Amino acid sequence: MAIVISSGSATSLGANTKSSDRVSGQYQHVGKGRFTLVALASATGMNVTCSVGGVNLVNDEVVPFTGTAGTIDTSAHVVASQILNGGRIELFFRNTTGGAVTTDHILLFEPMK
Repeated sequence: MAIVISSGSATSLGANTKSSDRVSGQYQHVGKGRFTLVALASATGMNVTCSVGGVNLVNDEVVPFTGTAGTIDTSAHVVASQILNGGRIELFFRNTTGGAVTTDHILLFEPMK
């Protein structure tokens, strides 16, 4: 069963800014498992960086899906999915445009032994 590490709906970023780390609290440090990042931006120009234990799941890559806030689909908007050894999780978004862009996101974790 997957655990939601981080989620957000209509998280807004101003022009040419980077978000704070979107992961904090109980699941900031985890063990080995499958990490699945799902994201949907309101417009092109939103990039995402996600690292687990210092290993990049994605590194400043474009969020490839655009749509309306609240319409994210965990089966259709997968940005990356990979098994990693775990460690500290970090998740950042970066707006590369001249205007505000919103993003929906879900970072899921399935523990493995």
